[in-house]
Amino acid sequence: MTRTICSKQSFCKGAWRYGRVFALGLFSTLILAHSSVGQNAPAKPASIVIAGADVADGTGKPLRKANVRIADGRIEKIGNFKPKKDEQVIQASGLVLAPGFMDMHNHSDRGLETQPLAETQISQGITTLLLGQDGGSPWPLGEYLDNRRKDPPALNLAMCVGHATVRHKVMGEDYKRVARPDEIARMENLVEQGMQEGAVCLSSGLEYVVGSYASTDEVVSLARAAAKYGGFYISHIRDEADKAFDAMREVVTIAEQGKLPAQNTHIKLGTVGVWGKAADVIKLYDDARKRGVDVTADCYPYDAWHSNMKVLVPSKRWDDPADVQKALDDVGGAQNILITEYASDHSYEGRTLEEVAKSRGVTPVALYIEMVKNGDAGIIGKTMIEADIKTLYQWKWTMVSSDGGIGMKHPRGAGTFPKVLGRFVREKQWLTLPEAIRKMTSLPAWRLKLKDRGTIKKGNVADLVLFNPATVIDNSTFAEPFELSTGIEKVWVNGTLVWDAGKATGARPGRVLPK
Repeated sequence: MTRTICSKQSFCKGAWRYGRVFALGLFSTLILAHSSVGQNAPAKPASIVIAGADVADGTGKPLRKANVRIADGRIEKIGNFKPKKDEQVIQASGLVLAPGFMDMHNHSDRGLETQPLAETQISQGITTLLLGQDGGSPWPLGEYLDNRRKDPPALNLAMCVGHATVRHKVMGEDYKRVARPDEIARMENLVEQGMQEGAVCLSSGLEYVVGSYASTDEVVSLARAAAKYGGFYISHIRDEADKAFDAMREVVTIAEQGKLPAQNTHIKLGTVGVWGKAADVIKLYDDARKRGVDVTADCYPYDAWHSNMKVLVPSKRWDDPADVQKALDDVGGAQNILITEYASDHSYEGRTLEEVAKSRGVTPVALYIEMVKNGDAGIIGKTMIEADIKTLYQWKWTMVSSDGGIGMKHPRGAGTFPKVLGRFVREKQWLTLPEAIRKMTSLPAWRLKLKDRGTIKKGNVADLVLFNPATVIDNSTFAEPFELSTGIEKVWVNGTLVWDAGKATGARPGRVLPK
């Protein structure tokens, strides 16, 4: 900016001699012209009309053909009207126009700092991310959000305050125990601080090490602190395997006693002992809803999860051969565990635990114990069955989420939303297109209390996705997790085009929500 302005200084000084008003006007013009081309300050989009699209308004209602006008970042008009002579017209016959997709579980917290265009995200049609998941959030939260406002990404974000984050702040390395009342009180203060600084919810990761030592009462206390600010509770529950039902009942307890809505995030049944019981999960939560407990879920469309190796052994006895063997049996065997990251020996990456064990001439149990002792590893566990995924997706209160994000070495990081549209809607016909879009748009917007987003409605913010329902599909795989999806034609965030014809436009109009 300095070079551009300085190069005009002599001209400005000369103009000053011909009148102060002229010089001030010229200087202002130069400043505005320069700032309008800045990556973080795109020029205000002109009025445009998306013509002849099949509009999925996000409510679950049938699609209807209509024109939609965007002006000043909002939806100005919907219906059968003629475009104005001077406005841009996008012919969208055969394409579906939907509200921008909202990812209720995303891990792009750090990724947005290094890759603010977020191409793996916007290429899926995602326009809003909920970050700070699994109990882990940036801290101080206000500082992180201020940085995103100063250096915005291509898409919007909302933030959770993490239970494990505040627990670690208060207890330090002495977290492997139940917290004292005075420590819980200090955690409550930190949760309130996070909510005041812009968080919309409290997240927990009760299966992970720091959070796992917390009592239910501790989490209830922090949930009440979030509830004071209208927040909700979203949880990676305490167990997604053999004890999943106990963990789900804990979610209901926290919602009831904390007096706030709760969401079972990336809901799953991840071991042999609970396979085929998704209908029982739905009954558990439906029964709670009948009692007035506002409990919902989100789910990613894959039969494999991505985490660290330690989560396989709930007892935390990672060096106990019997416990490790049981853990591997519970997930169907070592052939279902794919190693994605192992700092001690990168040659293990991209191979299953069984394959590496055979090549080493050791048992999978011995290899597991060795790898945890050497610093743990990132793994993908292929431990869910399709029948359960289908049942969970068909529940009225399940939203679509990725549990992915920028740089995620799992296909869900780049393919989640197109996979639902292409495979679950078009190919398998598990869901109608309007219902799938509702799960991606108005349902999460309702949970996030975003009243002017999530539906195509006059006056709403123009977060929009234009896609081809006949071709939209995910291309990312476990071998090539970063392959971008196809069929998403255009994406607008706050009325600005961020994705067009297979590439990012470079615009970064994202905002911190809900403000």
